[in-house]
Amino acid sequence: MSSYGPIKRGPKHTGASTRATPFGAPPSASALTARVKAAASGNPVSSSSSAAAAKQNHFTPFAANTGGKKKVTTETARTRAGQGFVFSHDLGQHILKNPLVVKSIVEKAGLRGSDTVLEIGPGTGNLTVKLLEVVKKVVAVEYDPRMVAELQKRVNGTEHAHKLQIIHGDFLKVELPFFDVCVANVPYQISSPLTFKLLAHRPLFRCAVLMFQREFAMRLVAKPGTALFCRLSLNTQLLSKVDHLIKVSRNSFRPPPKVESSVVRIEPKSPPPPVNFLEWDGMVRICFSRKNKTLRSVFNNKHVLEVMEKNYRTYCALNGVQPAPSDQVKEVVLKILDQTGLGDKRSAKLEQDDFLKLLATFNQAGFHFTGVGIDEPEDDESMD
Repeated sequence: MSSYGPIKRGPKHTGASTRATPFGAPPSASALTARVKAAASGNPVSSSSSAAAAKQNHFTPFAANTGGKKKVTTETARTRAGQGFVFSHDLGQHILKNPLVVKSIVEKAGLRGSDTVLEIGPGTGNLTVKLLEVVKKVVAVEYDPRMVAELQKRVNGTEHAHKLQIIHGDFLKVELPFFDVCVANVPYQISSPLTFKLLAHRPLFRCAVLMFQREFAMRLVAKPGTALFCRLSLNTQLLSKVDHLIKVSRNSFRPPPKVESSVVRIEPKSPPPPVNFLEWDGMVRICFSRKNKTLRSVFNNKHVLEVMEKNYRTYCALNGVQPAPSDQVKEVVLKILDQTGLGDKRSAKLEQDDFLKLLATFNQAGFHFTGVGIDEPEDDESMD
């Protein structure tokens, strides 16, 4: 069968005008001959010749197996649906379309008329335009140039256009300006590095209201002794106060993600805790490498002891301290655990103050953890 739909021939020429077919004027003899030869050989007519023949004879090419319906690509379908372009799965683009959720986020951010708001991934601007109505300035960081153009098109010519500054780039790589509040529908694949880049920003901001995947959000607010408590929970809560605000259905997005979402509020602690975060994270990484084992079992691991001894000897050399003999390092480490009373405790059930106490005791004995590389099991939710 031809790759086109059925063609109805008109009557033989009798001097009167030829009767129109449902597709317009009948195709020329040359076009029919070309299609017949192509069908006989099993090769379709080239796309360029098909387009030329269609244009010449005013009829529309159809796919052979669509039952006479036009073949519509995914991109065409989404464009007709009013989306304008296909959203990128690789960039985690899920546009928040629910106006009630947008309103709730703006309200819970506690915005002031004098605020500068940082928005990460503004997309088509559904949240941006609401922020512009209530704050002094919005700085929007967007990676996708199509979204940048869409946002500019939407805001230009409005009374709030002068309040918007767009930074076109990768949020994890750009230098952030000053801001009072951060609001974002976060691309889920960069949730962890995004959170800790914000918490490392100086000067400190007032708060961040962020949309995360539900499970990630629950880990942020998890308490010791619960199934979701992990290194991510401990590190986030060391640097900030975290509250779960609202649950958001996947149907509130276009296109809908495969997971449910939640909005959380993160308020950095001011002043920050007096602890070297890299040092802290190195020790916590070891503790959560097997979070349900006792600390004595975790630190009695051969690889852990080798890493700790290397750091210990480096510290002693830099500070002119005589290190303990190699065969005594293990004994010193286990003695510290007994001294703190935490040797028989499990990381999954320890409070933040317990970890601070453990770190301080190790440091006093010359053991430091900056640069410690200990792999964590996948189910322990790494921050990376």
